Amino acid sequence: MKKQDNIKKTSIEGLLKIERPTFPDERGFFREVFRFNEFQNFSGISFNPVQINHSLTHPGVIRGIHAEAWNKVIYPITGSVFLAFVDIRPDSATFGKFEIFEFDTEKEHIAFYLPKGIANSVCVTGEKNVNYFYLVDAYYDGKDTKAVAWDDPDLAIPWPVKKPIISKRDGNNPRLRELFPDKFK
Repeated sequence: MKKQDNIKKTSIEGLLKIERPTFPDERGFFREVFRFNEFQNFSGISFNPVQINHSLTHPGVIRGIHAEAWNKVIYPITGSVFLAFVDIRPDSATFGKFEIFEFDTEKEHIAFYLPKGIANSVCVTGEKNVNYFYLVDAYYDGKDTKAVAWDDPDLAIPWPVKKPIISKRDGNNPRLRELFPDKFK
């Protein structure tokens, strides 16, 4: 890996935080969210997206914790967010670890690279909806998603919303120890 000031490692193996410069002027601002060559030089990973997704999430909602069989770059563009990332790769040195990032997209513009097996969630903490874009390197078919209970006591994520709005699916996700019982013996 080469040194790169715009890309930073996190406490979870493979999860990268990407902060590129913003150029404001009287019209607004311009910024490059992600440079493939910069990312590849830093990580040695060739990331080739095939699909771009857009999610809108309302205040008080928690989405996730989901991991698909794809690598992805996520970029929240509106609202105040609480992002929780969980390593659910059973062979990873950081298995079961979570990391939180909380910020207002009006003040901070941050993207993240998640390798396969890093589960993520989004929780809206402000009064505005959160628009969230993500690029993925495989097509979604719904068959390869793993999900963990948002309120898993083994993770004990300190959600900022005490009575969140949760989808029926997310309300029925298994705990991490149910997905990977061998890791909890």
